[in-house]
Amino acid sequence: MTHADTAPPRPDDRIVVRAGGPASRSTESPRRSRRRGSLRAGLPYILMVAPAMAVFAVFFIIPVLRTAVLSLTDQSNHSREVTFIGLENYVEALTDPQILAGIQHSLTYAVVVVVVQNAIALPVALLLHARIPFRGGFRTIFFGPAVLSVLVVGYLWSYIFSSNDYGLVNTVLRTLGFENVNWLGDPDLALGTIIVTQVWQWFGYQMIIYLAALQTINEDLYEAAALDGAGRWRSFRTVTLPGLIPAFQITIVTGLIAGLKVFDIVISMTNGGPGYATETVLTLMYRKFSEGNYGLAASFGVLFLLVSLLIGGVLLRVFRRLEATYS
Repeated sequence: MTHADTAPPRPDDRIVVRAGGPASRSTESPRRSRRRGSLRAGLPYILMVAPAMAVFAVFFIIPVLRTAVLSLTDQSNHSREVTFIGLENYVEALTDPQILAGIQHSLTYAVVVVVVQNAIALPVALLLHARIPFRGGFRTIFFGPAVLSVLVVGYLWSYIFSSNDYGLVNTVLRTLGFENVNWLGDPDLALGTIIVTQVWQWFGYQMIIYLAALQTINEDLYEAAALDGAGRWRSFRTVTLPGLIPAFQITIVTGLIAGLKVFDIVISMTNGGPGYATETVLTLMYRKFSEGNYGLAASFGVLFLLVSLLIGGVLLRVFRRLEATYS
C-alpha cells in the first residue's frame, strides 16, 4: 500500500459513491458548489418570472428590435424592394422643418403640462390634506376627470371651445361683450387650448399622488420642527418638501414621458391642425405610417424611445441625489 492510498481526503474533495463501483473523490470547489446551490434555490423564482419575461420579450423587446432594423431601410408600400440605407431616415427626421416643428410642439406640451399640473396639484393636495369640511367630496370631484377616456375629453372640450354659437366659452365671452375666439382654429392658440384640457383632466391624478406622499410623512417631524421654533414656511421647506421628493419623482418623470407621447387628445381635438400647428412626434409618426413610409416612421419611434430613456435616466439620477441629500 502506498502513501497516496492511505492519505486522508483533502477538504476540497467530496466522497462520491457510484452504484456498482468504489467511492471516488470529486474535485468540485466550494465556490462552484455554492453557486450550484444558489441556482437551485433561485430556480422556482426564475420559473415564476419566466412567463412575464416571455410576454415582455414578445411584445416589447422583439418589436423594438424589429423597429430599429426597419428604421435603417427604405421599406414602404410604394415599392416591394427593400434597401438598406443606414441612417438616412434619422437624418431626414432631424432636418425636416415639419418634423422639427412636431418635436418642438411635443417638448412644449410636455414641459408646460407638467409645470402647470404640479403648480395646481400640490397646493390643492396641501389644502385637502388639512381637516377641512367635505374634503373627501372635493378629492373625488378633482380626481373624477382622470378616469375619463382621453378621446371623450377631447370631443367634449372641442364643443366647449367651439367657435360656433353653441361653444360654451365663446357664449360666455359674448355675454361679457367680447367677440368670438377661434380657440382651435388659430395656430397661436390651438396648442395652448389642448394643454388646458389636459391640465384639467390630469391635475387630479397628480393631486392624489401628493396626498398619498403627505400621509407618509411622520407627524413627529412637524412637532420637532415646532419645538425648534420653525414656522409654517420653514416646516414646509424642511419637512414637507423632502418628504415629497418621491412624489415629485413620479409626477415629473411620468408626466414628461406621457407629454412627449401625446397623440389621442391632438387627434380628437385638432387632428394636428390648423396646418401643422399642433402636430407632435407621434401624430407625425402615425401620418408617415399611413402614407406607407414605414422606414421613416420607424425612425421616429426609435428616436422617441431614446429621448424618453435619456430624460427618464437623467431625472431619476437627479432625484436620487436629492433623496440622498435630504435622507
